[in-house]
Amino acid sequence: MSRLHRLAAGVAVLALALPAAAAPADDLIAARDAFKRNDMNTLARLAETFPSDHVLAPYPAFWLAWKAVETDDDATVERFLSRQGENLLTERLRNEWVKRLGQRQDWARTARELARLPEDGRDEESRCYATLVDLQQGRPANLPTAFEESRPLPEGCNRLIEAAAQRQMVGPAWLWKRVRLLLAGNYQSQARQLAASTGLLADTAPLVQPALADLGTVAGQEARVFEIVRKARGDLPGASTLLQTLEPQLTREQAGFAWGQLATQAARKLQPAQALVWYERADPAQLTDDDWSWRARSALRLENWTGLDVIVRAMPSRLAETPAWLYWRGRALKALGRTTEGQVLLARASRGHHYYALLAQESLGTSLSEPPAGGSPSEAQVRQVSSEPAIRRALELHEIAGRYSRPELRTDAQREWRWAMRNRTDTMLLAAAEAARRAGFYDMAIYSAERTREEHDFSLRYLTPYRDITRRYAGELGIDEAWVYGLIRQESRFVNVARSGVGASGLMQLMPATAKWVAGKIGLGRYVVNDVDTNIQLGTWYLRHVLDTLSGSPVLATAAYNAGPGRARGWQDSRPLEGPIYAETIPFDETRDYVQKVMANAAYYAGGLNRSPLALSGRMGVVPAR
Repeated sequence: MSRLHRLAAGVAVLALALPAAAAPADDLIAARDAFKRNDMNTLARLAETFPSDHVLAPYPAFWLAWKAVETDDDATVERFLSRQGENLLTERLRNEWVKRLGQRQDWARTARELARLPEDGRDEESRCYATLVDLQQGRPANLPTAFEESRPLPEGCNRLIEAAAQRQMVGPAWLWKRVRLLLAGNYQSQARQLAASTGLLADTAPLVQPALADLGTVAGQEARVFEIVRKARGDLPGASTLLQTLEPQLTREQAGFAWGQLATQAARKLQPAQALVWYERADPAQLTDDDWSWRARSALRLENWTGLDVIVRAMPSRLAETPAWLYWRGRALKALGRTTEGQVLLARASRGHHYYALLAQESLGTSLSEPPAGGSPSEAQVRQVSSEPAIRRALELHEIAGRYSRPELRTDAQREWRWAMRNRTDTMLLAAAEAARRAGFYDMAIYSAERTREEHDFSLRYLTPYRDITRRYAGELGIDEAWVYGLIRQESRFVNVARSGVGASGLMQLMPATAKWVAGKIGLGRYVVNDVDTNIQLGTWYLRHVLDTLSGSPVLATAAYNAGPGRARGWQDSRPLEGPIYAETIPFDETRDYVQKVMANAAYYAGGLNRSPLALSGRMGVVPAR
């Protein structure tokens, strides 16, 4: 069926997806507000009087039960769970109740509720309580590898570590490594709590004032390691000097950890040669996946292909087997004349439809001229998926959120939609994507279309709403429409009311100061930044501006759009860099991911909009010397 015919049929199908009667939106919003202000009397009344046959009927009762978890009102929680079938709300509530029961050490009921919670519905803390229940009941259990990351963990996971330490599943070396990682991430209170709760330290005072710590004690040594790592954030040479001075009084593990942390700081500051020297002094067993990646990026930044090959081979296999390092090691082997070996790795990296897959395909000479065509879902399939309760709830919440400007209800709509997409066949994922597109729920249309494994519809993965507006402003400014669409898709997923945590607004996520500055430049008086036409007009003008001021490099301009022109320039090298190498070595994780995804998006959009060849490496180009 053609897109035109699908659009024509959309109104009829969407009408079936939503309730025939008008939603009692006012009562729903009143219940949500009562929940927010902790007005239990009003919330209880609304939960009781909300129409029981309405698709959103569970929500007021859910909010009431959520509050009941906080007050240990188990009867209200159980009543809600007993009246509902398996759905998003019962899953969310049961996760929350599992944590509360675990805090109360009610292990029998914790185990009972976990048994009713599907594996793929458990959040991180619930999974920790599941492992803790296994330990309590004498079953074997392993700690998740995520515990070796430098980030704080939820309370239930910290309890699991304490239990594992009590049972001698982990020893002091493992625990100190965890403490060091927390300190390196500047999570000082969590580090002190872990050291105290697992018996590593009777007194955690040295971790508060490390410069005064006694090097004759383990606590003092660890505190001085923390001092070195903290100093490295602003004074790498000074930190290196301090480490060399203190190294004779530290254990091999302590010094090795510190050298690894200094090396990663140097790598992120784009001092790759120094980073590689310090990585040689590091303890490989204490390098995180992030450290290993920056070690490899340091060799890549120098185009040291031999070193890159050695580093990737030494990485943990879970990291070396990711598309990024399959691709870059494949490139390294080809550069070293080991073409056949390199092509094997590139072929493995080329599976899928993402940034590294496109680059790998081009390295193999097998890039596609346009996105592969996929089968369109039938009207019966769209009708079927649209009639499901979770989808109906999502669409209803989406509509109310837009009508009343209630972003929290839009978040609920997204949760419902994501829950409904679990374990779907490709055909039904595409049917759901089409239903979302017709409802203007563009971000969830993309979410569903991206989850297919064999059948693909790239017109749904790479939607083109607001085409007349985007084409007009891109044409007037002489910039690539595919690039503009690639950026919008990454910035907002076409949600025109999107607002970031730092205040960026609209489809192109403009900061208030940027919007005001551009409006002044183009003589635009009064404006509404979330207006679709205005937002695209301002955003495309700014994109053209950064492109012109950054040597005409789309990669630099994309980085500048996300992180600012000054940072994008600062990340240039003293010599020209291949665009993919520049992108891979961007120090900000968010910006690196952003640039890679925007440029891959643009390559796919180019194939769909004007049938131009997909040439991601050509789009990335060469970033000129600073």
